[in-house]
Amino acid sequence: MDQFTINLLFVGASFALYIGIAIWARAGSTSEFYAAGRGVHPVTNGMATAADWMSAASFISMAGLIAFTGYDNSTFLMGWTGGYVLLALLLAPYLRKFGKFTVSEFIGDRFYSQTARIVAVICLIVASTTYVIGQMTGVGVAFGRFLEVSNTAGLLIGACVVFAYAVFGGMKGVTYTQVAQYVVLIMAYTIPAIFISLQLTGNPIPGLGLFGDHAASGEPLLQKLDAIVKELGFNEYTTHHSDTFNMVLFTLSLMIGTAGLPHVIMRFFTVPKVSDARWSAGWALVFIALLYLTAPAVGAMARLNITEMMWPNGASGEPVSVETIGSEQQYNWMATWEKTGLLGWEDKNGDGKIAYFNDKDADTVAKMEAAGWGSQNELTKFNRDILVLANPEIANLPGWVIGLVAAGGLAAALSTAAGLLLAISSAVSHDLIKGSINPQISEKGELLSARIAMAVAIAVATYLGLNPPGFAAQTVALAFGLAAASIFPALMMGIFSKKINNTGAVAGMLAGLVVTLIYIFLHKGWFFIPGTNSFTDADPLLGTVKSTSFGAIGAAINFAVAYIVTGMTKELPQDIKDLVESVRIPRGAGAAQDH
Repeated sequence: MDQFTINLLFVGASFALYIGIAIWARAGSTSEFYAAGRGVHPVTNGMATAADWMSAASFISMAGLIAFTGYDNSTFLMGWTGGYVLLALLLAPYLRKFGKFTVSEFIGDRFYSQTARIVAVICLIVASTTYVIGQMTGVGVAFGRFLEVSNTAGLLIGACVVFAYAVFGGMKGVTYTQVAQYVVLIMAYTIPAIFISLQLTGNPIPGLGLFGDHAASGEPLLQKLDAIVKELGFNEYTTHHSDTFNMVLFTLSLMIGTAGLPHVIMRFFTVPKVSDARWSAGWALVFIALLYLTAPAVGAMARLNITEMMWPNGASGEPVSVETIGSEQQYNWMATWEKTGLLGWEDKNGDGKIAYFNDKDADTVAKMEAAGWGSQNELTKFNRDILVLANPEIANLPGWVIGLVAAGGLAAALSTAAGLLLAISSAVSHDLIKGSINPQISEKGELLSARIAMAVAIAVATYLGLNPPGFAAQTVALAFGLAAASIFPALMMGIFSKKINNTGAVAGMLAGLVVTLIYIFLHKGWFFIPGTNSFTDADPLLGTVKSTSFGAIGAAINFAVAYIVTGMTKELPQDIKDLVESVRIPRGAGAAQDH
């Protein structure tokens, strides 16, 4: 059986399962559509939350970014994990106790203002839409490879699949679909990692193999990787090279952005009790840890495998020949990925070799020229988002493992896309239409408007996914910055401050969102349109602060503006102070109220 057929079997079987679950658990009421009827067990919810969280950025892109940067990109792991701790301790139980369906509804009631609710909806839509772009980018990469079509065709196919099961199932259907997706994605991530760790180190636990010895040479694996990448002119893998201030800001942006992401917070509205919200967050961390403890090993081992394939006899020997790439089975993955447009190579000096090195480093270029390999890197394109999906092929693993990874990559991207689309549709239908425009709308009409909003969001995200502002994880980082700058401060002040009034909250959210959005657009292009940017992350506007790191500064602006404006306006009403106090008392959970 050929690889394409194996891929189709794995992907087809998993999709049939997801869509079957969505039909079985189809939402018939607004409570089931928004909060799964509030009957989800904490362990089930923790697993669904992990799948919702471990998106294309975590599954497909993160290890690729770590692989080609090393230690400096460990910020993704630190920021995202730390954010879940913040969410579990500071937000989830209190928001569940408030007893509403959406984040925007909490903000509207806490700040006693329809304007605050509408502004929260705008912030939510902007952050969530940016996040969905990253997921659709991952969907395009995965579908493009495993259906052997172009990246664009893969993206369009994936959009149709998301529409099919997210629009009809609502939160109830998505919850149980995500449980199945978690099982698929964690198996797809860890099984290849175990195989590769055994190949390279003899240790079946990838996280331990990373710090073990390389089986072929006997030297420590990380030491060997450092040596070979340094010889090719790249930065050492295990040392810190980037700006420390930007690194701290980026980690902080990811942390508070995680705690402010609406699609994650919504998951904690689905459990029966306040204590279940805490348990859900704890279980989610356990399930997430299984992947996050494996990711650094996946990145390092893949980087070593790729480098050794390009230089079979070491960096002091000869680079791989064009003939070898075209004829030997272990290089078949390169031809397959070249079809997607995400991998490319070119024999620029006509010597029949493909020399892979850092052609921005003068000493390395001089060394390569002296050896006769030319002055230009001939591995012309290696999209970071393909690394995890290509990893089993690079390591020459069995066909069924490659098929499993295909299903896992798609599960990761589609599960998070569905959660984000639910957050967007809930904000539009429940908070905007029912909460402000047409309070008398029927339940049937509200469900219809939610599904229409979701369809529109899919269309927008698909269009923007064709020209994303970065790799999947980088695009997602922008969304975290937007959530950090707009939603997280409002939630924190809403729960823990008896001072901030409606005017201050609205001013803070708008200031944080607008300033952060402008900073991102200045670096990534206005509305992410290529070529309209004035700066780049390599040469940012403010010192060393990249667009992906600005969310922490945006959050500080949000807090400052909210407190300053509150001090210049009316004091918080006593009934709202009492409301804040009641939310922080750990007794029971309020029933969801329909407005």
